[in-house]
Amino acid sequence: MTDSTEKRLMKYALKYKKGIFIGIICLMIATALELAGPFIAKVIIDDHILGMEGTWQEVNGQEAKQTVEYKGRNFIREDRVPSKVEASNQITVIAIDKDYYVVEEKVPLEGARSVNDGIVTIGTEEPISIHGEKLSLNELFHFFKPEQKPIFILLGLYMLLLIIAGFFQYAQTYLLQKSSNQIVKKMRNDVFLHTQKIPIDYYVDQPAGKIVARITNDTEAIRELYERVLSIVITRIIYMAGILIAIYLLNPKIALICLLIIPIIYLIARVYKHYGSKYNLVIRKTNSEINGNINESIQGMSIIQAFQVEEKTKADFEHLNEGIYTHQKKLIKLNAFTSFNLVNVVRNIAFVAFIWYFGSFSLEPNSVISIGLLYALVDYLTRFFEPVTAIVNQFPLIEQARASGARMFKLMDVAGEEVNDVPVSRYEGNIKFNDVSFAYTGDEYVLKNITFEVNAGETAAFVGHTGSGKSSIMNLLFRFYDPQKGNITIDGSSTADWSRQQVRGHMGIVLQDPFLFSGTIISNVTMNDPDITKETAIKALQAVGANEFIEKLPNGYDQKVTEGGSTFSLGERQLISFARALAFDPAILILDEATANIDTETEYIIQKALEVLKKGRTTLVIAHRLSTIQNADKIFVLESGRIKETGNHEELIRERGMYYQMYQMQKGNPERAG
Repeated sequence: MTDSTEKRLMKYALKYKKGIFIGIICLMIATALELAGPFIAKVIIDDHILGMEGTWQEVNGQEAKQTVEYKGRNFIREDRVPSKVEASNQITVIAIDKDYYVVEEKVPLEGARSVNDGIVTIGTEEPISIHGEKLSLNELFHFFKPEQKPIFILLGLYMLLLIIAGFFQYAQTYLLQKSSNQIVKKMRNDVFLHTQKIPIDYYVDQPAGKIVARITNDTEAIRELYERVLSIVITRIIYMAGILIAIYLLNPKIALICLLIIPIIYLIARVYKHYGSKYNLVIRKTNSEINGNINESIQGMSIIQAFQVEEKTKADFEHLNEGIYTHQKKLIKLNAFTSFNLVNVVRNIAFVAFIWYFGSFSLEPNSVISIGLLYALVDYLTRFFEPVTAIVNQFPLIEQARASGARMFKLMDVAGEEVNDVPVSRYEGNIKFNDVSFAYTGDEYVLKNITFEVNAGETAAFVGHTGSGKSSIMNLLFRFYDPQKGNITIDGSSTADWSRQQVRGHMGIVLQDPFLFSGTIISNVTMNDPDITKETAIKALQAVGANEFIEKLPNGYDQKVTEGGSTFSLGERQLISFARALAFDPAILILDEATANIDTETEYIIQKALEVLKKGRTTLVIAHRLSTIQNADKIFVLESGRIKETGNHEELIRERGMYYQMYQMQKGNPERAG
């Protein structure tokens, strides 16, 4: 059973778990350091800025740090009295509105406060009224002065923590994004390599644009997934966890309220996944079809314009484009519902719960909520919803990537064959087809009980009308396909016993429609094989007569070649393609109607080269022009997938059968053919 898309994506991530793990550790450290800010702010506010409010003890002139002189006496905050220092009288510093007052005894700080004509009243269960003396600005500064140093130390500590957090933040960003790119690099390589293992029949009904989209567009969407998940989602989850821990340390009940947000996020994610995955699958599929449509239109633009079917082509494209637009519109509605607006509603509800909780709590007697605690909780709550918003906003990209991953893995699940390019010894080239039958689809056989033999060094030609099965024979020999019945042997060994790469290791082929790759003329001949030198490539080009036009080019053999070789004529492309096959010095050379579209002069050049190069190798020719195969050792005439006639040119002419009729027709003697 195939694993789910999520599991397979996870398996790829685990291949680079070391970098991810170290990155997450750095992230956790950076998060912890950054979240220390509100804690430090709470300490500064409660213990230092507002800390002078409270009970102070007189220390009778004994030495103690952080003492304050007030009216000739030394005082120290009650919570700072050293154990070895004797304390005597107590005073209380109390804030009322914007002023501070000193009361010459210890009084409670809970309850409402007021002052009238120097009498301070504290509204506890039993109201207290006592004389208080207002502190002047200078006296107030004396009480605050001991707090300056701790405040600066704490602020300096926070700055230091932020700088250290910055380094860890850089490390985690670099490591996680590096890992995500490594994952996608590996994935893209795997997909591309797998496309080379898939049998050729898979590509018959698969537009090239679709496959290209899976290797490029879909893997790029998956890269976004890893970058977003590793760099944003995991970051924000850890950040949220850190905030929840910090809130719990300050107030466990508020932390429990915040925990209720998690199932809400999960519910949003499930709803989005249900609908978003369906929409994204359609969008990605249609996008691939558009790529295929564009690729086909560009390649066939000359035909489109020649037959004036621009409107029909445009209509087909608009139909696909309308399909993407329709589903993207549905996706936009879903995004609008689950994005910032929904999170904003949840956040406001959470703040209402927060206000309600502290509002009701403040009505309780003897309840005290410090300003520092309130500031820290509000700060953490504000920070808590930033990662929630960030995570929810990633849902569209995550679902796009999941859809792309499903499509990519579907391609990778197509049964392929392991590449086995261990070289086999060069075979002599004895070919035998034994009762071979073959169908591209179902039981629609295009070859029926084909039996023939070609000895090493012989030239065999296959002729017949279109659809007679000539190219299918070459496809089977080259193992682009395997027959449903019968077997094919080379030097007595079944081709099925070798890998496809080993079978082709000593074969060369020139197709009717030659294809050149971007690069140079030399690279198109050598195919960048290190065993084929530039000198060998040049000799092959000279052997087929391609040097006559190449040496006239500005850069000679190093002339640049565009995709498909569109800057060269068909005959020139065919000569380069022919030289490519010869450079590999094959034991078996296959010419698939290689001279069908070439002018007579170029054909003559190739024929001259063949006379020299076919010695020592078996040559199989699919012939369109019968004049090019008159010297063949064997000619096989095919009709409807069966061999009707066999012999050399003279023998077949004497038989006055199908070959004779075809020959007379090409010579321009239809009467004699009849």
